[in-house]
Amino acid sequence: MTNMKTRNAPPRAGMLIESLRGLGYTTATAIADIIDNSISAGARTVDVHVEWAGSNSWIRITDDGCGMDDAGLEKAMQLGASDPRHARRTDDLGRFGMGLKTASFSQARALTVRSRKAGCESACLRWDLDVLEDILGGDWPMIEGPRPGSEERLSIEGAGTVVLWEDLDRIVTPGFTSDDLFEVLDTVERHLAMVFHRLIGTASGQIDLKLNGKRVKPWDPFLMGNLSKRLESLEYSLIGAPEVRVQLNVLPHKDKFESAADFDAAAGPDGWTSQQGFYIYRNRRLLAVSGWLRLGERGRQWPRDEAHRLARIRLDIPNTMDSEWNINVLKSTASPPVRLRPQLLRLAKETREMARSVYAFRGRLISDGAHGKEGMPDIWEAIKRSSGATAYRLSRQHDLYRSVMDRAGPLAKDIEALLRLVEGTVPVQRIWLDTAEDDEPPESILDEEADPALVEMMEAMFDALVHSRGLSEAEARERLARTRPFDKRPDLIAGLGEK
Repeated sequence: MTNMKTRNAPPRAGMLIESLRGLGYTTATAIADIIDNSISAGARTVDVHVEWAGSNSWIRITDDGCGMDDAGLEKAMQLGASDPRHARRTDDLGRFGMGLKTASFSQARALTVRSRKAGCESACLRWDLDVLEDILGGDWPMIEGPRPGSEERLSIEGAGTVVLWEDLDRIVTPGFTSDDLFEVLDTVERHLAMVFHRLIGTASGQIDLKLNGKRVKPWDPFLMGNLSKRLESLEYSLIGAPEVRVQLNVLPHKDKFESAADFDAAAGPDGWTSQQGFYIYRNRRLLAVSGWLRLGERGRQWPRDEAHRLARIRLDIPNTMDSEWNINVLKSTASPPVRLRPQLLRLAKETREMARSVYAFRGRLISDGAHGKEGMPDIWEAIKRSSGATAYRLSRQHDLYRSVMDRAGPLAKDIEALLRLVEGTVPVQRIWLDTAEDDEPPESILDEEADPALVEMMEAMFDALVHSRGLSEAEARERLARTRPFDKRPDLIAGLGEK
């Protein structure tokens, strides 16, 4: 080492930070990174304020955490203040020692932080990119005190910290208006409601989070405790990694929601299809909605598709496994260790299969486990071909089919030919295209039938159950009452068989 020739090549501060500004933060993810620091500092109240003033707009995040003294603040303002390889508190939400700076610079050219630790005077330091870009050497001049005229924005009472962003050149771009800011605020609110949903509240260890004076209400992606859910498992510990906890959830079918507004709210910030898959948490903070973690079968990764949109899996990892899970600086992506992938694949497959069955529900068998108290079977059957493709045919075991064919006589051959024509011309590709464009499964035309047409169909089903299956009229009415779409019209079912 003593004979090694070296040169001192410090980076130019302004150029380096300009490069770091392109890491990929959004306004919402940048604000969330600052709130992480507040939570790690033990804050119980975090207040985000966004002030519209055209090109002079600013954003302030205030907390009542433990605060910092002058030396602590100087260290926090340094880039790379901590080594991500070093051990840290189990409840720490940081890792790289970069979040405060990189998140702030991604949105603003001026970052000012004022902090006060109990029993100490407040300290105030500032980075200003306009100053740094003029520095030609390796100096990193950090400015003491706020910008002139910004003192009131940094007022603080008691212990806590204020983070102020000014010169929001990455937000207030040419043509940006107050209406655009309202859209940004809406996006920020929905993101914070999702990311911190397990940390917002009044219990110990939770925070009161406000955005422009309005409390942020948590958005629970799992609808915990909802009695209409098909699956809400216990927590599993993974073999070989007992500190990793997994919970499986399959959300209710659209028909089980009390209102369209409740259904839309459960979709999440990015919509039903995008919100499926694994939700990865560290210390109850959501890091990423990671889809299916590139898991799959037969050499193909599972996509985010409509059929599995009701499947959501909660995955909790400790911060000691950040490196093994490849948590990035933005806390937005994660990848499971190879050794754990087989277990996650099995759990995900189980959840996906159940979610698919709930999503595809259209008049399927409904049973409460009691003999004779089931609905009518589905009219459609799915058949796996030897090629692996799936074909669909009308069930020849359906009560109405058997009733019609028993009375068809010489028309039986023509009826069978007609059914085969229907089976062979199901517009599967068109259905999938319409579903993808609408982000909703197609509606059943039976749901819109006028009462007379629906009554005629119910009477035909009723006669088939009584005459072909030999059920009593009471049993036939009970079975129809458990079959879609007739289950929604108990008033019509009650009148069957009275003529």
